[in-house]
Amino acid sequence: MASTSRTRTGRGRGRGSGSSSLPPPPSTLPLIIEEFFIVVYEDPLVKKALPKKFADYLDGQEPAKVYLRAADCGPRLWTVEVLFDGQGRMYLDKGWEKFAIAHGVDFGCYVHFKYEGDDVLTVKVFDGTICMRYYYSDDEDTDDESDDDVKPCIHAL
Repeated sequence: MASTSRTRTGRGRGRGSGSSSLPPPPSTLPLIIEEFFIVVYEDPLVKKALPKKFADYLDGQEPAKVYLRAADCGPRLWTVEVLFDGQGRMYLDKGWEKFAIAHGVDFGCYVHFKYEGDDVLTVKVFDGTICMRYYYSDDEDTDDESDDDVKPCIHAL
């Protein structure tokens, strides 16, 4: 029976003695909140609260409106008014209902937001099974539509 020997070349977690290559503790890193989820537990068509950490990330900029772009749904931007409650909470208000209807936001949906800068948020909607909903774009029709007409951007898979 042959025996094999193993040689160990180092012990411990460091890359040498005395110096640490570990990143700084999380409390010393800058807070960057560019992506987040909200879960729709209540009426999907009423104003939606965004995470307080995201409002904090905007650091007092408090935009009057944001522009939502649905991922995989063309270049259309949906204008949504923003409310601040004076206690650091930020809400999507007027315009959210149209966006939610057009993108099938319903009870149990997970809505992913990614802040792109310049008050633009790219949005992905996931259903209750955590599967992303896919969209199509009908931008050719947008010149003839009034703002009151809301065409769904969802197609059946």
